[in-house]
Amino acid sequence: MIVVACNTATAAALESLRIQWPEVPFVGMEPAVKPAAEATRSGKVGVLATLSTIRSERYAELMRRYAANVEVFENPCIGLVPLIEAGKLEAPETIRQLEEVLGPMLQQQVDTLVLGCTHYPFLLPSLKKMVPADCKIIDPAPAVARQVGRRLEELSLAAAPEHQSEYQFFRSGPVADLSFFTEMPWVIHPIRDWAK
Repeated sequence: MIVVACNTATAAALESLRIQWPEVPFVGMEPAVKPAAEATRSGKVGVLATLSTIRSERYAELMRRYAANVEVFENPCIGLVPLIEAGKLEAPETIRQLEEVLGPMLQQQVDTLVLGCTHYPFLLPSLKKMVPADCKIIDPAPAVARQVGRRLEELSLAAAPEHQSEYQFFRSGPVADLSFFTEMPWVIHPIRDWAK
């Protein structure tokens, strides 16, 4: 099974991947618009996602299907991903950018935020400090992990409980220190634990 663990890549390529390799099960990521629309009390939802995701037909379809009755405020968070990849999770420039992204949304009384990029959960500690305590932050990754677990079971592909997980990390860009990624609990735990 292959998980396309990127909202932008899912929007751009998931359907063509499924057509090209029909024998391989693919699971994609997409912004959690539906649960956000269900969770909001103010009727106002903020979506943090890349520009490619926001402009995609897949995202537009999610909006048509699930967000017709809510007001959605989107921000492409340009420049945030490189800061996260550089490990600058709590650096002043990262906090400034988050303030610029969240400020207008909070002024509009957004009470639910969607993390529409798989990088953004790394910023959860900072995000939680910046929004009201009752603001719901939705990370779609746990739901995707549960879906992966269900599909592995359905297809008889699930590993035995005693199986030792192995991890290999690859990077398409310049070689860099990825140690901060491996220190995150959701990265190092086997998917069967995360999917509970």
